[in-house]
Amino acid sequence: MFFRFFRRSILLAIPLLLAAGSASAHHMTGGRTPSTFAEGLLSGLGHPVIGIDHLAFLIAVGIVVGIGGLDLALPVLFVAASALGVAAHVYGITVPAAELIVALTVLSAGLLIARGRALSAWTWGGLFALAGLFHGYAYGESIFGAETSPLGAYLLGLVVVQSALAVGIALIVRRSKVGVAALAPRLLGAAIAGAGIAVLMGQIVPGA
Repeated sequence: MFFRFFRRSILLAIPLLLAAGSASAHHMTGGRTPSTFAEGLLSGLGHPVIGIDHLAFLIAVGIVVGIGGLDLALPVLFVAASALGVAAHVYGITVPAAELIVALTVLSAGLLIARGRALSAWTWGGLFALAGLFHGYAYGESIFGAETSPLGAYLLGLVVVQSALAVGIALIVRRSKVGVAALAPRLLGAAIAGAGIAVLMGQIVPGA
């Protein structure tokens, strides 16, 4: 029963992920840099959710950990790396083509899940750490130039929402007892890859 519900949820999610457009910059404050603690917290909580590229990768992290029975510390690795990426942006370190690389990480994670083959925790950990740095750098665009209070709140929001989503999805998938080669996670992996392609095309072809 739970597996059927899980599979239906995945099938409903596929068209939403495939409808993703360009996600070059996401702002909860309408493009204005957060100036208060509350605005920073709101922006941090919302940024990973309203950005289809970031949301798709967080879903991928949860699925990977859930179907592989991997350590729940792996999502924390991604979250910690994303915080470092934000710091790099805030301190003025230039990372060219960051949004393009973010799209490629989404595409790569989706394809690896869709293959239906197990990979080691070290392999996934390396991908999560690398992806976290670039996703975090992209997050940093929303808070660049902010004062200390909203910046701290923004980071707090990012850590909370990303941890909750990735770990929560991992626990749900783990309870469903689906394996790496099962159809349901592979379908969602294909949908995640589709979202990565859509975002990638938005980066390569402006207005696509």
